[in-house]
Amino acid sequence: MNFHRHDGQVRVLCVDDDPVQRRLQRAILQAPRYHITEAADGAAALAALDGADFDVVLLDKQMPGMDGREVLHIIREVWGERLLPVIVVTGHAANSEEMAACLHARATDFIRKPYDPIELIARVDAAVAHKRLTDQLEDVESMLFAQARMAEAKDRHTGDHVARVAHNAVVFGRALGLGAEELQALRRGAVLHDIGKLGIPDAILLKPGALTAAEWEVMKSHTVIGARLVADMKRMRPAIDIIRHHHERWDGGGYPDGLAGEAIPLSARIFQLVDIHDALAFERPYKTALDNAAVIAILEQETARGWRDPALTAVFLDLLRRRPQDLAPQGGRAEDLGQTIFADILKTGALHWRCPETGTA
Repeated sequence: MNFHRHDGQVRVLCVDDDPVQRRLQRAILQAPRYHITEAADGAAALAALDGADFDVVLLDKQMPGMDGREVLHIIREVWGERLLPVIVVTGHAANSEEMAACLHARATDFIRKPYDPIELIARVDAAVAHKRLTDQLEDVESMLFAQARMAEAKDRHTGDHVARVAHNAVVFGRALGLGAEELQALRRGAVLHDIGKLGIPDAILLKPGALTAAEWEVMKSHTVIGARLVADMKRMRPAIDIIRHHHERWDGGGYPDGLAGEAIPLSARIFQLVDIHDALAFERPYKTALDNAAVIAILEQETARGWRDPALTAVFLDLLRRRPQDLAPQGGRAEDLGQTIFADILKTGALHWRCPETGTA
């Protein structure tokens, strides 16, 4: 697993075509606290970044060939590495417009030459402290998402159900014109929607036959369990509405709270259509996959019965009719944040359960 380092040492990439400046940075950022790697130009910097994990980059703005802004553009826009701290080092004559351009290019910070050693250390340490906090949050998030996939595996859905609904929820959200934060909440809620099934006994979760009334009440509690699991995690709170309410029904006949109409949170109503579509359009142990026309017909019938939000269903059906290719294809894979960790857990043999119907793992 690719967990972040917590050995306390700060790995710094110093990028400058002037060897005197690189020696100065090495003299200021001394071992053992700092581990310095040097790069004399932009190409060497990108090569170093491609093969190692750094905590911060000190990037000279003015260099022959590939300058600092071009390197920063590749890091941020081409590679999509938005969290790596990059401190741009500029000449003493740099003006406010140049500084603004660096920040617009998503530099973390900047510092002018000649710099005070104490200031350089302070700026590096501040950037690294922020990155390591972010790394810890990412580790927690990834493990939580991996647990969600473990809940999915126990429930014997098809292997990519979580990844598909996360992808499709974002596609549907964009069709509705949602903003970036709302899409992020949709994605997280989609991945975590059934995490509460980790708290359901296997005797109920894996029962091959029909559940008794008492067993069904236990099964329905997965929505409340899941919401409680993430309630204390600030970054996950926007996903709680999906986790708790994705089984509510437009006419009030759902669970756990019997909410009706617009009292059901919007994100839960959006995700519910995506989840139902996936259950219909993809093969499950108890059913074959339905084609697009059959899925559309069932969604129309359920909306006519008063089970689904009619306005949202109209948009989703339009998406299914006009752009079905935008949704995760049959057999396709869409990444989610816990997928790699989940795969590693499977390789270790740490996840063992047997299907009651076949006796196989």
